[in-house]
Amino acid sequence: MTLDQMPIGKTAVIRQVGGQGALRCRLLDMGLIPKTRVRIQKVAPMGDPIEIHIRDYELTIRKEDASQIEVEVVEA
Repeated sequence: MTLDQMPIGKTAVIRQVGGQGALRCRLLDMGLIPKTRVRIQKVAPMGDPIEIHIRDYELTIRKEDASQIEVEVVEA
């Protein structure tokens, strides 16, 4: 499953960060690294962007970028 497919309120662990070049580096620099827990907080009214909770802060990313992040849903 990818991050953009997760329902609101669910928690997951990042398994792999895809993308290439500058996009991948930017995602990693924002803290989206493997084995990190993330939770979907909100989705904009039109469906893009999405807000996630990661490492004690809120991060908003585009669905297109979130589709590059493979996650595994965990039970709370």
